[in-house]
Amino acid sequence: MRPLSPRGRRAAAAPVLAAVLAAAAGCADVEGLRNDGYLGTVHAPQSLWAGIHPDPPGPGQQPGTAAVVPGLPKVAGSSMRGVNAVEVVRADIKAAAAQDGGTGRLVDPRAVQRLAPCTRAVDGGPDCPVRPAALHDVTGDGREELITALDIDGRLSELRVYTVRDDGSITRILSRRGVLEGVEVAAEHLAVREPTSNPEKVSVSDYVWDPGAGIMSLSQLTLDDCAGPKNSSAPCSAASRG
Repeated sequence: MRPLSPRGRRAAAAPVLAAVLAAAAGCADVEGLRNDGYLGTVHAPQSLWAGIHPDPPGPGQQPGTAAVVPGLPKVAGSSMRGVNAVEVVRADIKAAAAQDGGTGRLVDPRAVQRLAPCTRAVDGGPDCPVRPAALHDVTGDGREELITALDIDGRLSELRVYTVRDDGSITRILSRRGVLEGVEVAAEHLAVREPTSNPEKVSVSDYVWDPGAGIMSLSQLTLDDCAGPKNSSAPCSAASRG
């Protein structure tokens, strides 16, 4: 047989090469890159009102700022145990309302009026909207902090956490206005659960002690499933009550 010339060998190899490339293209279509069609145009985020910024808060206008509650006696033994929670909340709310001038920056404008039915009793009496005091160490210093809340209406509440400084002064380390679906304490974490626009989800704000700032600082914000039956249009609180 007459051997093929180099040109002939190239011509014979062309169909073989085409078949190999076609097979490779078929494999890539199965396991490698593929064309998924038009996926739309990717747009960069568009900033709205980029040139407008809020004024910085004035002194004492940040609800999360630690503040010594005025008008209260010093606490002996650096413990909140035995302290009248209603009187602490009353003094704190009164001072905050005077400080923000009724604007609602620091406390709901209705809060002072809501405290009117509270008596000097430890629990404030049967008509007092201050929740029973809970004592937990959320700062990690071995001392129990006072956790309570003032219910403004059937939905909104003012959550407060207080500690005692070394000099015996009672200090607010967290103030939080919200719809308290639940408040949980675990180790040195305080989690606040609130409903969202999705009836199957609640937002969870996790607060931890910030020794540098001297407050309970927000460390994480997540979504969690609502504790109730699925496919219900009722809010989490109604669903959980069944």
